[in-house]
Amino acid sequence: MAVATQSLKELCINSIRFLAVDAIEKSKSGHPGLPMGAAPMAFVLWDSFMRYNPKNPKWFNRDRFVLSAGHGCMLQYAMLYLTGYDSVGIEDIKQFRQWGSRTPGHPENFETAGVEVTTGPLGQGIANAVGLAMAEAHMAAKYNKPDATIVDHYTYVILGDGCNMEGVSGEAASLAGHYGLGKLIALYDDNHISIDGSTDVAFTEDVSKRFESYGWHVLHVEDGNTDLDAIAKAIETAKSVTDKPTMIKVTTTIGYGAPKKQNTAGIHGAALGAEEVASTRENLGWNYEPFEIPQDVLNYTRKAVERGAGYEEEWNTTFANYKAKYPTEAAEFERLVSGKLPEGWSNVLPTFTPEDKALATRKHSEGCLNKLAAVLPEMIGGSADLTHSNLTEIKGEGDFQKGKFENRNVHFGVREHGMGAICNGMALHGSGLIPYGATFLIFTDYMRAAIRLSALSESGVIWVMTHDSIGQGEDGPTHQPIETLASLRAIPNLTVIRPADGNECSGAYTVAIERAKANAPTLLAFTRQGVPNLAGTSVDGVTKGGYVLVDCAGTPDIILIATGSEVNLCVSAAETLSAEGKKVRVVSMPSTDLFDAQDAAYKESVLPKAVTKRLSVEAASSFGWHKYVGTEGDTVSIDRFGASAPGGTCMKEFGFSADNVVAKAKALLG
Repeated sequence: MAVATQSLKELCINSIRFLAVDAIEKSKSGHPGLPMGAAPMAFVLWDSFMRYNPKNPKWFNRDRFVLSAGHGCMLQYAMLYLTGYDSVGIEDIKQFRQWGSRTPGHPENFETAGVEVTTGPLGQGIANAVGLAMAEAHMAAKYNKPDATIVDHYTYVILGDGCNMEGVSGEAASLAGHYGLGKLIALYDDNHISIDGSTDVAFTEDVSKRFESYGWHVLHVEDGNTDLDAIAKAIETAKSVTDKPTMIKVTTTIGYGAPKKQNTAGIHGAALGAEEVASTRENLGWNYEPFEIPQDVLNYTRKAVERGAGYEEEWNTTFANYKAKYPTEAAEFERLVSGKLPEGWSNVLPTFTPEDKALATRKHSEGCLNKLAAVLPEMIGGSADLTHSNLTEIKGEGDFQKGKFENRNVHFGVREHGMGAICNGMALHGSGLIPYGATFLIFTDYMRAAIRLSALSESGVIWVMTHDSIGQGEDGPTHQPIETLASLRAIPNLTVIRPADGNECSGAYTVAIERAKANAPTLLAFTRQGVPNLAGTSVDGVTKGGYVLVDCAGTPDIILIATGSEVNLCVSAAETLSAEGKKVRVVSMPSTDLFDAQDAAYKESVLPKAVTKRLSVEAASSFGWHKYVGTEGDTVSIDRFGASAPGGTCMKEFGFSADNVVAKAKALLG
């Protein structure tokens, strides 16, 4: 067709397609199929329905958009460019997937303003979107008044076949249906193609019926390639259904407009090639140079800037009236959104002496969490069906349920992976919430991708993990984490803390809350079994990661290093060794991450290089501890799977006793 016969909307849609085609062709890398097929639905959504301000991407009451099928990120970058976001200019489009560009190979929220969450691992985005919608519902229920609505926005998602195949999407969608999140609208790019070819080689279920069974409202647009009116009508209908999330199946052609490659796996994840690019330009009547966009298109799409300024100005007026009527609520709302903590918040955390009762650190965690929740209304979360094992209930608070979104106790059900991704979405909503998600430490294996993404996407989540070792006991090796701590410590930007007693638990939560407000996640590992409160443990020591708990006069003969429930074994062993004339230092090392971040002088003061006889004690894998004990040191560790027996028996049989620590230390000392 000739350009002259194209409508302005068709020009806009083809602008999206060719920005993707040209960027991917230039980089020789990317996924053009989805942007070409999903361009119509994206255009209709951003042009006619979404409320956002390109000049203030963080405006609070904006609608949130998530491209769950993150491989198609050029779709989102094209929309950001066309609608006038400063974060993506034409030069950024040209630098797609290049070093230092603001248009990376999958959307990254910390890299590109206008991107809400980091997507790419399929299914994560739709699950993040459930968290975004839950945050909106919570904030709306908590702060809106009958005569003043300050929280009122939608979460829109574009997801693909791959997202629907990944199990995490099912976990999150099931929970969203249960909660009836009416402001969550997902557009499913139903193009029947994945990397292996037609999806019917592995994926023939009725997705619509599945979502209906989850409790979603389901619609179908049969022609998502050209029927813009049908797309718009479906979104309008979705918005009218307020008691359920909506899934709109939009049937499209992957790579629409490419004569030879459309509707094939070949266009999913590779550049079209010069010949097919030329044929596609001819087929769609696109008589423009690479990266050239008609001025009429820019004049039209950038009206979003004026609209966005108007939306924000209107909201500012609404909030000013709200603030005048409800100053207390407004002040709290402003504090949350600003990311600031109230004065003296950490003063509520308890302190302990050796005379206080020995408790499991999971019990200390419960105490800390409840003390903090009383002064930090932004704390919200729960457990993957282990509330009374993880001890994560906020006492006196109701359950977050349909019609009761103001409550803060969230029941995620047996859905660890979904819980993790949902918590990330809640943290990235921009409302200042501090979400926490809990399960047994071993079950982080179910949610590893979400934990990794919390670290990558700078998501301030607190991961509360209990039953942290073979001390878990009778449930046996399937439930006893051995290699888990080492593998979690390997994740950049995730701080792992395994506290030894009540004081260190208070320190762990101090770090976790501060890191959450700094947009970083923390994982806390707590015991099932009771541990004594030790002399000398401190909040300040935890903030440094490792510190001297027991010392001697002069240079130590040996340094005992331990975490969690094994610290008290080292303290007992040090008493025995000291009585025999040995000079012993005990270092509590609740967080190797925090210790590694200290300056060289501090690390030398705790672990002087001159002391080469060192023994680490942790009821977990030895992996990683040789960094601290050196070539002349040793470990008391467990490099095999555990066993089913009472926790105390497991600890003793695997060598986690003061007597064995003494024996190992003597062997090192010769």
